[in-house]
Amino acid sequence: MKIIIDDLREKLPPLYATEGVSDPLVLCRFFLPWSKWLWYAMEFDGEDLFFGYVVGDVCELGYFSLKELLDIRGPLGLTLEEDDGFEAVPLSNVRSLHE
Repeated sequence: MKIIIDDLREKLPPLYATEGVSDPLVLCRFFLPWSKWLWYAMEFDGEDLFFGYVVGDVCELGYFSLKELLDIRGPLGLTLEEDDGFEAVPLSNVRSLHE
């Protein structure tokens, strides 16, 4: 699946837009099909940088780069995917799934 930047620009608010929101919406989820890692995006700079919730060895809020994620190659050439079936939920819902 190809990640389409224009779609992300339309879907996600710019960086710092939800800074004062106590329970911001998580609007999309990325994953590596062969791993447990998940990236939940809440904000996007429109080019490369996201702010969101990352689930991996630990769970944390932070920034992540789309370009860096797209460079990752897994078994049989698998790459990053966006979860097309993901529906927007408050951050507290996502945290309750993983903490």
